[in-house]
Amino acid sequence: AQRSVEGWVIVATGVHEEAREEDVQDFFSDYGRVRNLHLNLDRQTGYVKGYALIEYATYKEAKSVVGGASGRRLLGRAIQVDFAFVQ
Repeated sequence: AQRSVEGWVIVATGVHEEAREEDVQDFFSDYGRVRNLHLNLDRQTGYVKGYALIEYATYKEAKSVVGGASGRRLLGRAIQVDFAFVQ
């Protein structure tokens, strides 16, 4: 895992297209304090493209997400989680 300039960023794939920022924030707050959250939206539909970038301040928080959230369900869909930056 590689630290970004400001923190530890993880990427979650398989995010439901109708997920709201609050849904994702609540889900990932179980693992620590979310510093930043980005949901990329499709310009034509306005729906989520299927992934989210979540930033944590510490490696410990980010590592707990990678180890604990993969395979869990968010709005009925199993998501996969990993570090966004690797060496």
